Amino acid sequence: MGKAPPNLPVDKLELYEKLIATNPDVERKGAAMPYTSVNGHMFSFLTKTGALALRLPAEEREAFLKKFKSTLCEQHGRVLEEYVEVPSSLLKKTQQLKEYFDLSYVYVASLKPKPTKKKTGKKRST
Repeated sequence: MGKAPPNLPVDKLELYEKLIATNPDVERKGAAMPYTSVNGHMFSFLTKTGALALRLPAEEREAFLKKFKSTLCEQHGRVLEEYVEVPSSLLKKTQQLKEYFDLSYVYVASLKPKPTKKKTGKKRST
């Protein structure tokens, strides 16, 4: 994809894009905040500091937190209950991380699609 957003570590973005490339059904979105989504639901993103957050179902989330001694992701002073923060050491291990990335994708793909915001073509009057 394009250039790294300002202040985002380029090496982390490259590792994230390498991970995304392991799943041909997924494309990176977002200019200011790189993320992936399916059916209108985000399932992974890079924080401003370059930390990867993955959305996992409860059972896999708890196992991930214990196995990698990780934490839930926090953004803007709020804990994102379904998102784990991926340790930097794991982000470098694309093949090992792919298992969790794919779990995240499958989990979010199973959720009810979010309704799309349809553009009507009518101009708003001011």
